[in-house]
Amino acid sequence: MPAPLYIGLMSGTSLDGVDGVLTAFDGALHAAYVPFPEPLRQTLFALQSAGQNEIEREAVAANQLAHLYAECVQQLLSDAGLSSSAIKAIGVHGQTIRHRPDLGFTQQTNNPSLLAELTGMDVIADFRSRDIAAGGQGAPLVPAFHQAVFGSASATRVVVNIGGIANLSVLRADGSVLGYDTGPGNVLMDAWASKHLGTPYDPGGDWATSGRALPELLADLLAEPYLSAPAPKSTGRDLFNPEWLQARLARFTHVAPVDVQATLAAFTARTIIDAIQRDAPDAEAVYVCGGGALNTHLMRCLQQDLGKPVSSTEALGIAPMHVEATAFAWLAARFCDGLPGNLPAVTGANGHRVLGALYPGKQKF
Repeated sequence: MPAPLYIGLMSGTSLDGVDGVLTAFDGALHAAYVPFPEPLRQTLFALQSAGQNEIEREAVAANQLAHLYAECVQQLLSDAGLSSSAIKAIGVHGQTIRHRPDLGFTQQTNNPSLLAELTGMDVIADFRSRDIAAGGQGAPLVPAFHQAVFGSASATRVVVNIGGIANLSVLRADGSVLGYDTGPGNVLMDAWASKHLGTPYDPGGDWATSGRALPELLADLLAEPYLSAPAPKSTGRDLFNPEWLQARLARFTHVAPVDVQATLAAFTARTIIDAIQRDAPDAEAVYVCGGGALNTHLMRCLQQDLGKPVSSTEALGIAPMHVEATAFAWLAARFCDGLPGNLPAVTGANGHRVLGALYPGKQKF
């Protein structure tokens, strides 16, 4: 009997669009990408902080997201030459607009009921809330998937996902896993590029390459208490945002914007390097996924200072931009099989939990 097919949908903290995969976890993979329309991107960005009429604005944005998710699903089905009946379930992360495990909640904007109606397929969503209810951080969830597909029985490997926020998975040969959010990934670099270049990001890190990192500013950024806090821990735009950066730039009044960009790249690299050197000095290699894997300057910084092989997860069989969406397809499969999706050692939850909630597709009565 062929393996069940799942679709995973991910829209991350970079706020660029929807990544989708169709997979059976046996090497067969179709991928699609649907960019956010700029008005929706701006709305989602504004929802990161309190504002007027935000409940209605979030609900409208959730409906728009559901239509984009459905568009991505249809593209995947068309590319694969399949009908919706061939898919066991869709796993969809939603768009994180608040992440406050310290207050006992996380909020992923989504309308999985609408997505189920639009696609006629079972939808599994809201993966983080149960882990938080069990005393965990609700994040990162991807280390469990990383261990399942990237783990080695002969050596320690490190997988680093660099999206808006960066997270680390230390995969030991004995099967144990350590994982946490290391700090900002692309979020500050993207915001600075948007402000000074008028582009959503710095392609390839070319702008950062032309500047120089400022040691005093870098030291101020590295003084953020989150970075030295013990795991389990997770973070997001609630902490690392333009306001956080501006507060630290207040005494640097005559610095060139390009040098700030170079410093932000060095900051992201340094937080990842420090985490690896502290928690995985024995790692044989480091594998990077997420948009950061496409930042040549950032990858070069990691390679130079780590002194060990650094490559993208393409070397392990999954393209870097497809890893997170595949992880949520995997979490949907875990839900359907009644199996836990979290790692308590990573999130700090009080035990293993089946993650997610089911929104049935076609219903017959």
